[in-house]
Amino acid sequence: MADDKPDIPISTVDSPSVVLELIYQLKIKNVMSTAVITAGKTDTLRYIQALMKENYITGVPITEGSRLMGLVSIDDIVTALDNGYIDEPAEGRMSRNLIVLEDDMPLSFAISYLNKYRYGRYPVVNKQQELVGILTSKDVIGTLLVEMNREVLRLEKISEAHNSSAGFSEMEFATTKYDFELAGRASTEIKKALKKHNIDSQIIRRVAIASYELEINQVVHSLGGTISCSIQPDKVIVTAADTGPGIEDVNLALQEGWSTANEWIRSLGFGAGMGLANTKRVSDEFTISSSPGKSTTVRSVIFLNSPKEESGISPL
Repeated sequence: MADDKPDIPISTVDSPSVVLELIYQLKIKNVMSTAVITAGKTDTLRYIQALMKENYITGVPITEGSRLMGLVSIDDIVTALDNGYIDEPAEGRMSRNLIVLEDDMPLSFAISYLNKYRYGRYPVVNKQQELVGILTSKDVIGTLLVEMNREVLRLEKISEAHNSSAGFSEMEFATTKYDFELAGRASTEIKKALKKHNIDSQIIRRVAIASYELEINQVVHSLGGTISCSIQPDKVIVTAADTGPGIEDVNLALQEGWSTANEWIRSLGFGAGMGLANTKRVSDEFTISSSPGKSTTVRSVIFLNSPKEESGISPL
């Protein structure tokens, strides 16, 4: 049963930029509680009621070994007390049709679940479908507060940056196929570098969108490659160069919503088919070179004196 609670007060679209950076950078495994209190299928509901009372929790996962079998909530306990079967084993009364999260999912995915389904807690499993944690809105808010405090302390230690737009800065990051652990790292570091150069916030936002979309595209669709950024006196150049397998139809790949991502990728919140289209939209100059069986190179140029609005793109 869903808890009668308000939505978590965080949006994956229009929250402050520092919050958005965190919720796309953090994974569920960085936020979840790993000290999970569990019970077995043969444990009685009365025993589980005592576990809840002793540990100040409102739900207990039911496991067999490391496998998640079901969950008993406080609602289940109340119903058992009302109907006189509190001494029955959990196996016959637990909820089996559960909504679970995977530990490698982005935190943004968990926030969407918390707001959509309004459950108080979500079991977290790993790729082997073993129970590894539990996630609540309290875990999310607590972690974000700690991480935001760290960011504030980091910024306080940075002296007021001198305008260095007259200089050059070169950065390069490697990407690996399906390595969602580090996905977003390049765009985050590029954004930090642009801020140190005192570049206009609209320009930073456009570069961040281009670099993030190209980085995720490489992780999802390529065999791996590099994301490079050149900060120059009059422009920023982001170049994505992968090692294959190339694009069958470049014109088709540039169409909004067209994607070759499989269902697993889509279940992780990626593969919407907007990567190249979004990159082209925020760029002042955009080029792509690719052919089947070969590498792909995408170049996005954004001029420092051309702040413009990009309609239809969610902010990073």
